[in-house]
Amino acid sequence: MIDSFGREITYLRLSVTDRCNLRCVYCMDEDTELLAHSDILRIEELTRLSRCFIRLGIKKLRITGGEPLVRKGIMGLIDHLGEDVALGRLSELTMTTNGLRLANVAGQLRAAGMRRINVSLDTLDPDLFRRITRWGEVEQVLDGIEAAKEAGLKVKINAVLLKDSNDDKIDALIAWAGAKGLDMTLIEAMPLGSMAGLRADQFLSVEAMRETLSSRWTLLPSIHATNGPARYFTVAETGGTLGFITPLSHGFCADCNRLRMTCTGTMTLCLGQEKGVELGSLVRSSPTDEPLEQAILGGVANKPRGHHFAVGIAQAMHPASLHNRMNRTGG
Repeated sequence: MIDSFGREITYLRLSVTDRCNLRCVYCMDEDTELLAHSDILRIEELTRLSRCFIRLGIKKLRITGGEPLVRKGIMGLIDHLGEDVALGRLSELTMTTNGLRLANVAGQLRAAGMRRINVSLDTLDPDLFRRITRWGEVEQVLDGIEAAKEAGLKVKINAVLLKDSNDDKIDALIAWAGAKGLDMTLIEAMPLGSMAGLRADQFLSVEAMRETLSSRWTLLPSIHATNGPARYFTVAETGGTLGFITPLSHGFCADCNRLRMTCTGTMTLCLGQEKGVELGSLVRSSPTDEPLEQAILGGVANKPRGHHFAVGIAQAMHPASLHNRMNRTGG
């Protein structure tokens, strides 16, 4: 699949639920209105749509949420997609999780064909973790990470940078990740969900944090790369890999190779724009896959050049319809 700007689309982020067992302040309001179960695609519908994308050229598929491991029947979907990995139709199957349920399923994920996962972890401080997540226990996440390592999964830590919150805890996270042999990525808070009203006084640039960290750590440019937008460095003191994702301060749209599908079946062409293609009703009404694949190709042809995120005008650029959307699109 090639879009109108010549970008080859090879990466799908598949949201399987809008539910989560946390309420992180940058993602969901505490009283977020959740979808009716009937609006969320069934496991067999998610499998069918995923395989349409794979036939059209998707090579990497990341399962997201909400929190994917709270989705009933999720291992059935992962087992189905693991078959595509085993047959060479999909080069990588991975997941982003908050880690709370990871200890229970890490071995199953490995057996199904996953080889690496991302775990969201913004701080090691138990009290701050509870404030950011509203009620989470960090030890439960750490236990999940250890279980994943023991199962043979490569783990990368994702940390969202929050001004006057966890910005003074990042050094501890880098040291810990390095000691554990875990890659780590810092991500700018985006104007979605509870952060839709993001303003300059709330925002902390990851680029600015990189400069600050460079005064305390030796950050060497790394050749490490994934299918995502992060720029990577090696931390000389720990030997670990540290990535930086900068959607606001340093856009990465020119090389965007990804699509997202919400848990209701809307193919989102860009995280920061309203454009999308409705596949949910189509998968329920069409007995064949051809209309689905034609709809996907039509959407790719209309994929926009990039997002319009901007600190200070986020509220104007993004109306209320985008609020709380992060838990449906998977970021």
